[in-house]
Amino acid sequence: MKKGINIWSFSGNTSIAEAIALSKDAGFDGIELSLNESGELGLQAGDQEVKQIKARLEEAELEIAGLATGLYWDYPMTSNDPVVREKAMDICKKQLELAAAFGVDAILVIPGAVGVDFIPGAAVVDYEYAYNRAQESISQLAPYAQSAGVSIAIENVWNKFLLSPLELRTFIDEVGSDFVGSYFDVGNVVYSGYPEHWIRILGTRIKKVHFKDYRRQAGGLHGFVDLLAGDVNYPAVVEALRGIHYDNYVTAEMIPPYNHYSEQIIYNTSKSMDVILGRTPSLRPSGARQHQSQS
Repeated sequence: MKKGINIWSFSGNTSIAEAIALSKDAGFDGIELSLNESGELGLQAGDQEVKQIKARLEEAELEIAGLATGLYWDYPMTSNDPVVREKAMDICKKQLELAAAFGVDAILVIPGAVGVDFIPGAAVVDYEYAYNRAQESISQLAPYAQSAGVSIAIENVWNKFLLSPLELRTFIDEVGSDFVGSYFDVGNVVYSGYPEHWIRILGTRIKKVHFKDYRRQAGGLHGFVDLLAGDVNYPAVVEALRGIHYDNYVTAEMIPPYNHYSEQIIYNTSKSMDVILGRTPSLRPSGARQHQSQS
């Protein structure tokens, strides 16, 4: 498995060039970028922006691990407004276009929401309507994904929708396209379940993986903590990923960034991922090593 870092893990004023340089210095194999409404990689981005970013990546000898976007929170495919739903589909088409240009094999897609507690005033959509609208949108987008050679990977996220691995598996299978699968976020399911179960059930439908950690006792958004500081059973997670022969990127999405010395989270995360993936042995006190060698 390859080790990536999502650009949302950096402080908000970090440029793409700075994030690439930090990712390389911290020892990552790739960086996942985000499509935004405007800015360096906005909806207006075209060949020139892609060429500039690719040049930065090649100079750093770094891959692009994926292409995410947070725009689906503003433009959900499940909206009661058909104009908003159409905008969501246009965003996905743009994501697919840019991903193909970058050489990315899958994009992160949030298929809408029934409700979102962390967005004040977010609309509540009837669950059945949400399911039907999301499935209709993803089904219409699947041929575009196939044409681009880029998979639509549906993220499990706190949207009160597709709440179990069985439901997400059914949703994907009902669309019936090899270019629609799961973007499995390890940390997002810990408050209500066990990531290793999701991995086994979703199996080869998993196109991409996000690493986060979550402490159930803290609850809410405050429950997200540094890797290995929460309740994710990472040995079981890695075993499950290897059990389905997953060998693509595992990309850390660390939220929120540190309030001070924000770059340090990038380095800490890289080292934790090395331990999780078995790239380096976990560090033990010298006395523990001596005891182990004598036993």
